[in-house]
Amino acid sequence: MVDITALPACPVETTLTLISDKWKILIVRDLLDGTKRFSELRRSIGHISQKVLTANLRQMETDGLVSRKVYAEVPPRVEYSLTDTGRSLQTVIDALWDWGEQYKERVGVA
Repeated sequence: MVDITALPACPVETTLTLISDKWKILIVRDLLDGTKRFSELRRSIGHISQKVLTANLRQMETDGLVSRKVYAEVPPRVEYSLTDTGRSLQTVIDALWDWGEQYKERVGVA
């Protein structure tokens, strides 16, 4: 669980603390489409190592953004999904998408 006293006073800094890593924002982006297994998530993100993806997912689970469900099967199956808090980042992702599109248009025209 997140220690609220350890979070920065500034809300922008708090948000950046939770999702500023390049991989975390891409994990959120891809999980907005729904639950994914580890291998699906790794493929959808691209050039991320297993170690880095695992570390980021664990941290995001600790931060309350991602939920991990383990199935008692052989071979083991693990699925990841966004929590309600993680899903609330949809507006942030949408704003980043819009800004990126506008930036590409401006640079392309210049």
